[in-house]
Amino acid sequence: MKLFVTGATGYIGGDALYAIVKAHPEYEITALVRNSDKGAQVAVDYPKVRLVYGDLDSSDLIEEESQKADVVCHWADADHEGSAKAIIKGLSARQSETSGFLIHTSGTGILMYTDLDQKMFGEDATKIHDDWDNVKEMITGIPDHAPHRNVDKIVQSARDEDNVKSAIVCPPCIYGPGRGPGNQTSVQVPSLARCTIQQGQGIQVGAGKTFWTQIHVQDLSDLYLKLVEAASNGGEPATWNDEGYYFCESGDLIWGEVARQVARSAKKQDLIKEDGVKEYSAEEVEKIKSFGSALWGCNSRCRAIRAGKLLGWKAKSPSLEKTIDATVLAEAKKLEVVVGHAKIAAGEA
Repeated sequence: MKLFVTGATGYIGGDALYAIVKAHPEYEITALVRNSDKGAQVAVDYPKVRLVYGDLDSSDLIEEESQKADVVCHWADADHEGSAKAIIKGLSARQSETSGFLIHTSGTGILMYTDLDQKMFGEDATKIHDDWDNVKEMITGIPDHAPHRNVDKIVQSARDEDNVKSAIVCPPCIYGPGRGPGNQTSVQVPSLARCTIQQGQGIQVGAGKTFWTQIHVQDLSDLYLKLVEAASNGGEPATWNDEGYYFCESGDLIWGEVARQVARSAKKQDLIKEDGVKEYSAEEVEKIKSFGSALWGCNSRCRAIRAGKLLGWKAKSPSLEKTIDATVLAEAKKLEVVVGHAKIAAGEA
């Protein structure tokens, strides 16, 4: 089977590529990379992966490689319209009687639209979306101005008559160390840890009651693997297109509680003096972290039902709470607040 992938050196794509190559070394994989430095990162770990050079605006190249592929995994950007259109155009032009498959990455940031519209930050919400009983809502019921919605609609426009079967994977707050050749760090919790160290105290948006759901990056990669395997089986037993929406989560988190866990960890590791958490307004948080008011202050809750029912997928990795000490330490090393073992071994400290 032939795969074409984007985002191979990113956090999500790198870990997913690791899982797929490990499980199926026989797959023929082509990866889009931006430059020779990125290509070298992939080539060292995966010498059998074919590399093509370009970016997400290289529409002709993306269309050409998608046309050659059986499956395209789009891990690079949830908001880039041109690349999504080029992938669908290429898959639609395949000279094959069988359908081409697109596995696209969105994100549960799409669910924040109510809080963003109401400018409500730090408060809880009762709305929980799911991908089974209410999957049609994710196809037709989300307003066009919601984050990621523009590209979701492009992907959902592909139909069987276009000879394209699509699936959208929608992860929430992702945590845990990645295993890929490039970026191995997520955004939300590491940036909270970094800002906590820099501010010398925990950071909470408003009342800190905001709910998100969470997933370990390796469990997310397992879902991508299962969808690729289903695609290699003609699509079975997965569902695609209008029923091809897959949340991926392992339960809820509350950002106020995460803020306290991060602050306690930073204090325990002598990175801050006190483990208290300060309440910030949305405007104050934006001065500390761009888009932090939404990342830590808007609600985004979902339930992943489809992957378990159809593919036997189940989260197996350690909880977010169990990874916080390591995340805080990693950010401290990046800030050079803690001297890493590499510098000590090199005699630089």
